[in-house]
Amino acid sequence: MSYLVLARKWRPQRFGEMVGQEHVARTLENAIKNGRIHHAYLFCGPRGVGKTSAARILAKAVNCESGPTPTPCNECLSCREITQGTGVDVFEIDGASNTGVDDIRELRENVRYLPAHSRFKIFIIDEVHMLSINAFNALLKVLEEPPQHAKFIFATTESHKIPATILSRCQRFDFRRLPAGKIAAHLKAITERESIAISPMAIHLISRQAEGSMRDALSTLDQVVAYSGETVVDEDVEALLGVVDRSLLLEMAAALVQRDSRAILETVLRVDEIGFSIRHFCKDLIETFRSLIFVKIFQDSPRASDGPHAEAEDLKPLTELADLADLQRDLALLLKLEKDIATASFPLITLEAGLLRIGHLPPAQPLADLIERLADLEKQLGGAKSLPPFPSPPDATFSPVPPAAEIPRVKHPETPPEKAGDWPGFLAHLNSVKPLLAAQLSAGRLLSFMPSRVELGFMEGTFEIRQMKDASTRQAMEELMERYFGRKVTLAPTSLTAEEFSAQGGSTMAPEDRVKRDALEHPAVKSVLTILGGQVEEVTVLGETCSEDDPLTGDSP
Repeated sequence: MSYLVLARKWRPQRFGEMVGQEHVARTLENAIKNGRIHHAYLFCGPRGVGKTSAARILAKAVNCESGPTPTPCNECLSCREITQGTGVDVFEIDGASNTGVDDIRELRENVRYLPAHSRFKIFIIDEVHMLSINAFNALLKVLEEPPQHAKFIFATTESHKIPATILSRCQRFDFRRLPAGKIAAHLKAITERESIAISPMAIHLISRQAEGSMRDALSTLDQVVAYSGETVVDEDVEALLGVVDRSLLLEMAAALVQRDSRAILETVLRVDEIGFSIRHFCKDLIETFRSLIFVKIFQDSPRASDGPHAEAEDLKPLTELADLADLQRDLALLLKLEKDIATASFPLITLEAGLLRIGHLPPAQPLADLIERLADLEKQLGGAKSLPPFPSPPDATFSPVPPAAEIPRVKHPETPPEKAGDWPGFLAHLNSVKPLLAAQLSAGRLLSFMPSRVELGFMEGTFEIRQMKDASTRQAMEELMERYFGRKVTLAPTSLTAEEFSAQGGSTMAPEDRVKRDALEHPAVKSVLTILGGQVEEVTVLGETCSEDDPLTGDSP
């Protein structure tokens, strides 16, 4: 008797045997129970997750002699024929090989005739997205007015290639990628029934190698058993799959956590001597640091690692040597390093340089601690105005690795301490609330000041006049004036030539020079110079930009 591969031998024969697709199984079972069997189904999802198996189970369920039933007997003539692939009333068509319109026309002719001895004629078209446009148009005619005795089941890995006219006439089911844990549990059950001795670590490696495909996992298990025999050891699985020895990964993780440059290079050289793929090693190292973060966060919880318990136990000592912020930063750098290796001319050197760079980074420091140290330094120097309070989230940390932590804004009171009726008083209040906006207004000259209207003159072509003529900026200014003066005030910005602006007592300083002057006079700059005892050597104008978060009111982070 010829050998039957595990993927075919352990193909599910009932809806209850489908792994990881319970949502599909339940819907189809209820549809059969309630007599709501649709004429066309579309099964979408990645390869090897059970689409064709579900189509065969559905065919058996509707044609079973004791049915239609959600639990086919698998013993009657119809069930046995479908299981063996010899059913005269069930047609499995490969869409990749039968792409032409003539193939679909032949199918249309076949649909017209009644089934030989079954309840329905079932047409299963695999990889249906491979059909041509003309073939889809011919198929559409059948789906528009299907005969009572015909059912269609389409399977595809690329549903976006199917015309909307076909999609709208089918009940769609999306099959999910299988989690590694469910694949591992299914493989364990199969190996026990097949009397195959295999360790949890070997099953875990096979499950992760399958990348969500049960068929790939069973095919890999077949290959491993052929290589090792009835007793499978971890070393055989690692050698066959080309995965990196777990001890090397743990050694590299320990070297990175402990910032040991010598150990980092020695481990990389061992990886190269053994002949492991450099990129594959980096990917496995990324998975190791992901597991480290899981163990660090969940600790003794079952979610501490998606691998065997032994692996979580091996990682626990490393989590005690590193903070969560350091592990997150290292993981981010490893992800970037993997991309660099993929396009590098010298992958080994790229790996060495990247790992050494990670190993030389100083430990991350909490941002709140840095602010507190800066405040202490200010007190020691004395004579400087105290820093404003700086709120920060509990886990906020300062790290030289982008993206940097977002610094919360310092909120100032927007309600003036008392009402004032003159323009200088408003400018003074605005400077304490919105200093950036106050600086822009100060660049203008007061042309007229009336109870309901304020006219300001700005030099033509400057950034300030463009800002003030912007409707949203002007509206924000008018709201601030109304809040201060206690009445509605209209702002009227006016463009002035250089001569007119000079006649009003304004400065004709170039915009770039004015920006540099304002930067040197900014209170924050002065405070930093006072605290740290430094001096400004150069001011570079980056551009006339405002804060992206609040361009109107001038809030700055």
